[in-house]
Amino acid sequence: MQEAIVITEQPVSVSVPLGYSFTLRCRAEGQTLLQYQWFCQYQSVCNQIPGATKQDLPITAQQTQLYTCRVNDLYKNAVFSDWVKVEVHHCVARGLPPWLWQGEPVIVLNPTEQRVDVGKPLQLQCAAMGVPAPSYQWYQNGNLLENQKKKKLWVMLSWGSSDTWAAEISHAKVSDSGTYLCCASNSHGEHWTNAVDIHVGTCHSEKFFATGKIALLVGNNHYQHHPNLMAPVMDVFELSLLLEQLGFQVVSLLDLNKTEMEAAVSRFLELLGKGVYAIFYYAGHGYEHLGRNYMVPVDAPQPYAPENCISVQRILQRMQQQQTALNLILLDTCRKWYNSECALSQVQPLEPWGNTIYGYATCEDAEAYELQDGEFSSGIFMKYLKKHILQEKKVTHMLEDVLEDIGQDPLVTGKQVMEIKHTLKEARSLTDPICPLGARAERWGHSHELLSKRVTFPCGARVELRFHRLFSNLICVCAKLQHSPAHIADTRLLLCRPTEMDSVAIQKESHWDQVKSLLSSVYKQEELDCVFQLCGLQKIQTDVVLQLDLHYTQLSTKQRICESLQTTLQKSLLGQFFSHMNYSQPNYWRPPACAGGVCLRDAVALSMDLKGQASVRTGFGHSLPSSNPSNSSSEPEENDESDLNDLCSALLRAGPRQGCP
Repeated sequence: MQEAIVITEQPVSVSVPLGYSFTLRCRAEGQTLLQYQWFCQYQSVCNQIPGATKQDLPITAQQTQLYTCRVNDLYKNAVFSDWVKVEVHHCVARGLPPWLWQGEPVIVLNPTEQRVDVGKPLQLQCAAMGVPAPSYQWYQNGNLLENQKKKKLWVMLSWGSSDTWAAEISHAKVSDSGTYLCCASNSHGEHWTNAVDIHVGTCHSEKFFATGKIALLVGNNHYQHHPNLMAPVMDVFELSLLLEQLGFQVVSLLDLNKTEMEAAVSRFLELLGKGVYAIFYYAGHGYEHLGRNYMVPVDAPQPYAPENCISVQRILQRMQQQQTALNLILLDTCRKWYNSECALSQVQPLEPWGNTIYGYATCEDAEAYELQDGEFSSGIFMKYLKKHILQEKKVTHMLEDVLEDIGQDPLVTGKQVMEIKHTLKEARSLTDPICPLGARAERWGHSHELLSKRVTFPCGARVELRFHRLFSNLICVCAKLQHSPAHIADTRLLLCRPTEMDSVAIQKESHWDQVKSLLSSVYKQEELDCVFQLCGLQKIQTDVVLQLDLHYTQLSTKQRICESLQTTLQKSLLGQFFSHMNYSQPNYWRPPACAGGVCLRDAVALSMDLKGQASVRTGFGHSLPSSNPSNSSSEPEENDESDLNDLCSALLRAGPRQGCP
């Protein structure tokens, strides 16, 4: 028997933004003329909609309600359509153009990362707009989770209290840990939520944790066309040691040109990932213009423009794209700019993710100073940062302590005040524990651990060679005579300088005093017989041969004799300055044919005496009087030296770090 009324087109549920206009449709067939009446239900009360007597019901979304349509004929037969939900979202991401939206799914609520105890319930939620309303499918580690309704199964899909779909795990197991995401789809397409990491029984007692800690530290010290600086070497070294104590994998690099800075940053960004704490620190010449910060590579021309420099904001934008949990940018450079004619770099605005902190060594349009006290140099910013960085407190609170200390330093009163900008919405600390999601494929960073090898000369003398990595692109090879046979006397060790490396990895004079100070801190009171420094490792294109010469007097003949050994450091190891390098096992030792050498007491003559001098990171790139005439500037002084006299004592001088337009 044919039914009196048959609904041929049911209305469909929709999920739309507040104020969105659309139409619910109902179509039916019958034996007589049909009449339509729409009803809505809100807060369990069903009401007839006055005047809603047509097949189509135009609606402007105001609140979430249920709708149905009654269809009746002249014989008083009546049927109701399916109930449909009009879900209204009051918080929609800006930038959604309603006039262009065709009803495809748009995610308005992403699931969030969670940590739960074993056996406790776990619920993930997401929501999406769409016309018709989207359907949902959850995935774990890329595997589809079947929508089973039996209570015995641990996964169940159900409506959440806020009309969002939820994946519910009643008794979480360690195996439930992993990455979850959801796909929202309708007839117009599909859209995926952000992937979130769920930790069951791992670090659940900690409120915040990092899935990894990675830091890139760059100190530009020795410039080709601008005055040299002193403190970046010590600042980068000391910060790297402190960050390693906090569990960071650290790469610390000195004196990079633009290409090398870009390569280092790219490698750094590749290894960031979801939940990682990321730190980028830069000390050297720099500037700021209209809120944009730029770092000056060592090969920047004079004058330079933004295209010759590295944009800090662009780096931070790419850090955000890696879904890190914490991004900390520390800029130990000045923020002045004198060339207003240069155009700014094009940088997109940052995403409002609430995980970013800027720690500026100085405030806008001001300079950052460094100190020289005897053999040691340090930026004012680093002097106080290293005092507080190990504190177990929110990062911004730690930086506020640094700011207060700098503000109370009489040396820079009225000249340098630290500035902090941030969007950090959670109380994350650099001391938070590390709970990795899985094993990382590659290691980032290097170890300052001392590596050594003992060698024996034909005469029987035993020497210990020590390979100490002070920075990721600088190592020191140190030699110490351990045993001298009774038949020789007046021994002297020399480490030879490879002539083929003169333009690449030979020690820079501007580094030697700082490196000597760092080695003194490593070896304490121990006296070394000779030291050789290899820097700029990222530039090396061939294997490096180092030669160790032993000069001694043969007591039986009173003759001076020289014996030599060589070791080869492979290019494949030296060039990997972004990853862990191990120099404890040189490739081989063999008799050499190489001349020339540097011993510790002779090496001092190769460097200039920096005691009592101060370098500056100024807008004009000026330095206070320096013992190196090749680095002097003929440009007018930005600061008259007399203005600094009230800040300095005989052996303590302050000078600003800034770029040279």
